[in-house]
Amino acid sequence: MADLETLVSGIDYKVHQLIERLQILQQENEQKKNEIRELNKINENQTQVIETLNQKINHLKTTRNVEFNEGTVEAKATINELLREIDSCIGLLNR
Repeated sequence: MADLETLVSGIDYKVHQLIERLQILQQENEQKKNEIRELNKINENQTQVIETLNQKINHLKTTRNVEFNEGTVEAKATINELLREIDSCIGLLNR
């Protein structure tokens, strides 16, 4: 009979250990789920920041292209003006 009581108390002890381990694992699992939620929020925010920055980059590229084209037009006008002045000077020298 003592052997049976020892066996039952051993099983009871192991069951209590398993229950404690289960509770610890459940708490750890809940913590990990919370971490995943927080990381997903951070990921979403970072994705939005990346999208915003990509839009800004595209706007800047477009702006630079427009400025470059306008600068080219202005440069051509300045060159044409200088050429007219040179032609005028050459015309005065030929007289």
